[in-house]
Amino acid sequence: MKKSQKTLLTAAVVLITIAAVLLKYWDYVINPWTRDGQVRADVIQMTPRVSGPIVKLAVEDNQFVKAGDLLFEIDPRTFASNVAQASAQYDKAKDNYLAQQKQVEAAQANVEVARASLAQASSAIKQADAEIEQNKAEYQRQKELLPQKATSQKSVDRAKANYQVAVQQRLGSVASLAQAKASLLQSEADLAQTRATLGAAGDANASLREARAALEETELNLEFTQVRAPVDGYVTNLNLRLGSQAVANQPALALVDVNSYWVHGFFKETLVERIGKGDKAIVTLMSYPDKPVTGHVASLGWGIAQEDGSTGEDLLPNVSPTFEWIRLAQRVPVRIHLDALPDGVELRVGTTGSVLVVTGSADSDHDSSVPPAPSALQ
Repeated sequence: MKKSQKTLLTAAVVLITIAAVLLKYWDYVINPWTRDGQVRADVIQMTPRVSGPIVKLAVEDNQFVKAGDLLFEIDPRTFASNVAQASAQYDKAKDNYLAQQKQVEAAQANVEVARASLAQASSAIKQADAEIEQNKAEYQRQKELLPQKATSQKSVDRAKANYQVAVQQRLGSVASLAQAKASLLQSEADLAQTRATLGAAGDANASLREARAALEETELNLEFTQVRAPVDGYVTNLNLRLGSQAVANQPALALVDVNSYWVHGFFKETLVERIGKGDKAIVTLMSYPDKPVTGHVASLGWGIAQEDGSTGEDLLPNVSPTFEWIRLAQRVPVRIHLDALPDGVELRVGTTGSVLVVTGSADSDHDSSVPPAPSALQ
């Protein structure tokens, strides 16, 4: 009887232990979980915009820098000289613009003078017409008085001469009017030409904009000689040396953005259906097995690269052999956005860990204080 009781007691203890173990690892059984997790971050390739020898190297490999800190400087002397030359060209363009403005003003004044001459010539013709009428009437009167002996031949001849002079003066006024019209047309053409040469007025002038753009470009190139950190991060894989030649548009060093860390969990395709955007996640890093990091699902990948069917030798498709009785589940990347890091945890790009997603927790107050995965599961 005692032996039977011991057996029952032992069995009960075993059952309770199994139940406790199952309860302890309940989250790891019912929720999607993978050991294939990897820390990622935005890695910025610091690429100089201009070429030249490096005269100042302000950082060391793996150094932390803040946004705006100087990383390295390219020899600025050539670019400073270009700025001075472009500045001189800009000043010259402004002087030319002012000179052309004066030419426009002079051409405008010539137009006004020509218009005044035209008006004067028109007035002279009207005056000449009045004199012709007057002298003609006087000449006619003198001719009528001559047979009556009321005037002398000399007076008749004088009246005739005055009439002929008035006619000649009108002809001269007509010629002056034609010349005034021609002068006005010429002055207006000169004004149009000087205005076209000047272009738009003020800051919209093409010559000024071109010179100013050239100056701004040289100033930017001078500014680009100082390569600064765009974000807070760590300099890594620094192979630059003083005197090294920096080449425009060629990456010179890498900068890891410390504010962009996330974790990629590669889950089997059979588990992806249970994962939803916003679900809470627990990341257990291999480097910090006792300090789980909480986060949530930011997004799920919509495709992975396939080797089968890709172009191979002789433009034939590559097809890998498969075993019909084995079907390996593909891995789909799930992006995990990390919440606040525990004290003492430092993330490094490429380090690995385990990722567990608490399904159905996107809109719930599920307790995310899940213990770290046991070493056997990590």
